[in-house]
Amino acid sequence: MQANSPAKELNPRLQAVPRSKMALAIAALVRYRWLYILMAPGVLYYLVYHYMPMFGLVVAFKEYNLMKGVWSSPWVGLDNFKEIFSTPEFGVLMKNTLLLSLYRILFNMLPDVVLALMLNEIRVRWFKRVVQTITYGPHFLSWIIVYGLVFSFFAPGSGLVTTFVRDMGWGSIDVLTNSDVFRPMLLVTDIWKNTGFGAIIYMAALATINHELYEAAVVDGAGRWRQMWHITLPGIREVFILLLIFRIGHILDAGFEQVYIFLNARVYDVGDILDTWIFRRGIEQLDFSVPAAMGVFKSVIGLILVIGANRLAKKLGGSGIW
Repeated sequence: MQANSPAKELNPRLQAVPRSKMALAIAALVRYRWLYILMAPGVLYYLVYHYMPMFGLVVAFKEYNLMKGVWSSPWVGLDNFKEIFSTPEFGVLMKNTLLLSLYRILFNMLPDVVLALMLNEIRVRWFKRVVQTITYGPHFLSWIIVYGLVFSFFAPGSGLVTTFVRDMGWGSIDVLTNSDVFRPMLLVTDIWKNTGFGAIIYMAALATINHELYEAAVVDGAGRWRQMWHITLPGIREVFILLLIFRIGHILDAGFEQVYIFLNARVYDVGDILDTWIFRRGIEQLDFSVPAAMGVFKSVIGLILVIGANRLAKKLGGSGIW
């Protein structure tokens, strides 16, 4: 019988020696050092741009003065929040914000799914890539450029479409300054700009579905519609719920950049939202305390909505965010 080597005889003793948690952490850090290095830029981004600015939340509870600074400005408690709720236009701002956000959730999420399902059914690869490129391209355009395109078509009296309608004797159309069509215009331009990006997310989810499920469905005699209803849609359900929870969490944002660029004095009654009011009050009037309080109010509501939507998703059978 071969005798055990000294190293093998020492192994049980070495295994019996408990290692401290610090030593285990250092060993894991050294072992996965390249993964941590790759993760470092993303962590630094969130620390610098998302967590460090949280120290400025104290401005919401102070009467902030530029000359005195954040820490030397006097405390006012909840006075800034009281001023928010007593503002005459607060009701209109909340109504416009909630309506725009709900419209985006109801009407702007469905085109993403429909486009992804249509692309998934295309079997000609070059045609599929062309359609993806065309639909994804507008996502890279800024809202300034999008507004410039809309203005060139629908500018009152000089736009391409408005001029054509007038020259044909069909009367005149008013899009940019008409309160009745301002919200639909925001929804249509948002669909045109972001549908391609949303479809790519769903396409990635469709790529993870096991193709053997489709083969089994064909053997059972299921057609395209049956396969889509029983295999494709359940396969992207989790992604849809995840994106829905994210949108619910940002329900008080309503797309500031787009709204601010398209907004004009004649559509304030239907287009003025919380973020545009914050911008005017904070940047234009240099009153930072009340807008900071509004930001805290939005964050608290968003957190409550995300937690509630996540719990509801789990009760309905989904996985949620956590």
